[in-house]
Amino acid sequence: MKFPFTLRRGGLTVALTASLLTGGLTACVKDLDREPFYDLNTGSVYKDPANYIQVLAKCYAGFNLSGNSGSPDVFAGQGKDEGETSYMRAYWYLQELVTDEAAVAWNSGPLQELNRTSWTSSNDLINNSYTRIFYEVALCNEFIRETSDEKLSSRGITGADAEKARLYRAEARFLRALAYYHAIDLYGNVPFVTEADAPSKDLPKQTTRAALFSYVESELKAVEPLLTPARQGPYGRADQGAAQTLLAKLYLNAEVYTGTARYTDCLIYCNKVLAGGYQLAPEYRLLFLADNNVTAASEIIFPITSDGLVSQVYGGTTYLVHAAVGGQMLASGFGINSGWAGNRARKNLPLLFPTPASGFDTRAMFFTNGQTLEINDLTIFTEGYGVTKWRNKTSTGADGNDPQLIFVDTDFPLFRLGDVYLMYAEAVLRGGQGGSPAQALTYVNALRDRAYGNAGGTTDGRITATQLTTDFVLDERGRELYWEASRRTDLVRFGKFTSGSYLWPWKGGARNGQAIDNKFNLYPLPSTDIVANPTLVQNPGY
Repeated sequence: MKFPFTLRRGGLTVALTASLLTGGLTACVKDLDREPFYDLNTGSVYKDPANYIQVLAKCYAGFNLSGNSGSPDVFAGQGKDEGETSYMRAYWYLQELVTDEAAVAWNSGPLQELNRTSWTSSNDLINNSYTRIFYEVALCNEFIRETSDEKLSSRGITGADAEKARLYRAEARFLRALAYYHAIDLYGNVPFVTEADAPSKDLPKQTTRAALFSYVESELKAVEPLLTPARQGPYGRADQGAAQTLLAKLYLNAEVYTGTARYTDCLIYCNKVLAGGYQLAPEYRLLFLADNNVTAASEIIFPITSDGLVSQVYGGTTYLVHAAVGGQMLASGFGINSGWAGNRARKNLPLLFPTPASGFDTRAMFFTNGQTLEINDLTIFTEGYGVTKWRNKTSTGADGNDPQLIFVDTDFPLFRLGDVYLMYAEAVLRGGQGGSPAQALTYVNALRDRAYGNAGGTTDGRITATQLTTDFVLDERGRELYWEASRRTDLVRFGKFTSGSYLWPWKGGARNGQAIDNKFNLYPLPSTDIVANPTLVQNPGY
C-alpha cells in the first residue's frame, strides 16, 4: 500500500473521527473559524492518543481525496462534478489550463474561461480551489489547537505518546503552511486564521500577501527542526526536506509576493535539501508511473499519494491519467479502462523540445497520431498533441491495483529533486549568494543527461555555461516539470504570464494569443465570499 495511513474505499477509515469532527465545512468564510459539528465529542476523541494519527491522516488526505465515501468534504453544487472539488485537481486546473502547457476540450463555461484566460470572480473552479485551501487550513487548525502541550498535559498524555503527538502537530503545521502558500500564490490577500483564534461567530479578517508570506516563512522555520530528518520517516509524510523545499519555493517567488528578492535565502534552503541524500530517479518516466513510490522514491521529496484500491477519487492522478487519453490513444496502454478526451498540449510545449516526439529528449512524451499541433477549436480533443506523461502502469508494464482500471496508483510528486536543481540554477543566475554558476550548470546538465540518456562522457544534451541563462531555465522548467502544476507560477515570476511578449494559442481568447490585463497575475477572491464577508477587499481589477 502506498498511502502512509490505513484507508478504505472512497476515504480514510482512520480519519473517521476527524471527518465527523469537521463535517459540514463548505465555504471559506465558515471554514476558517467555525465551531465543528460534534457528532463525536472532541474531548473523547483526543483523550485517546491512538486517535491522533487518525485525525492527522485526514489532514494529509485533504490534499487528494474529495471526502469519505458518499460524504464529500466540499459541496460541489447540484449536478456538478465532485471530482473537480478535490484539492489537487482544482489546483492543477489553475496552474496548467491557463498556461502554454495544457488545454481542455470539455465544453464547460468555467473550464473554457480558464482555457482563454478570461475568468471572472464567479468562476466555480476558482472557487473550488479557494474553498479547498481553506477547508485544509480549518482541518489543520483544529488538530493543531487540540495538540498543544497544555492540552496534552490536561489529558494526561505524556512520554512517547506526547512525543508522537508533537511530531504529528509539526506535520500539521507544515500542511497548513503548504495550503497557505498556495493561497499566497493564487489569491494574494486572503482571510487568515490560526489555531490561536478560538472558533467564534466573527468573520475572519483579511491579511496581506506580504504578511502571510512572513507567517508561512516563520512557521516553516519553526517546524523544520521538529520534523523527521529528510528521508528518515515514512514515505508520503512531511519531513525536514519537505519544509526546506517549500521554503526554497517561497523565497524563489518572494519578489512577486512581497516586492523584495530573496534569492540568497532560496539557495540556503536548496543547499539544505541537496544535503539530504536525495538522488535523481534513473529514468525520467519512472517519476510518473504507478510504482513511483519505489522506483523514483530517491527523488520524490513530498508526494500526494494515491492507491487505486483504497484512496479512490476522481481527482489527483486518476484525473490526470484519464483526462489525457482520447482520440486514437489506447486506454489499455495507460492502465485505465477508458479515456476522458480532455487535456492535451498547446503547441508551445512540444516546440520546447528539439523535435517533438523524436525521442532525442525522453521527456518529450507526446502522442501525435491523429492529433494536430495547432488548436483551432479548443473543444476538439484531437487538436493539440496528446501527452503521455502520466500512466497507471508500473515500471514493468503491469496495471495498477484497481481491477476495474478506474482509480490509479501513481503518486503526484509535488516536490522533487529535479525542481530543486532548477531552483538552484535560477537563484544563482538571479544573483543569489551561496551557490556557484559551475554547480548550477552541473545540476542542469544532470537533468539533461538523464533526459538524453547520456553515458560515457557524451554531451548530446548538455549545454555550456554561456547557454545557461534565466530564459533557458524557464524553458528547461517547461521541459522538466510540464503538467506538474508549476507553470503558471513560473510564468508569473518571469513576467510572461500576462505580457504580450510571450504568447500561446488562445491566450486572452485570441486564436494566436494576445496580452492580457495584469490583474490576471492573481485570481479573484470568489464573489460568494465577498458577499458573505463584507470585510474582504477584492483583488484589483475584478
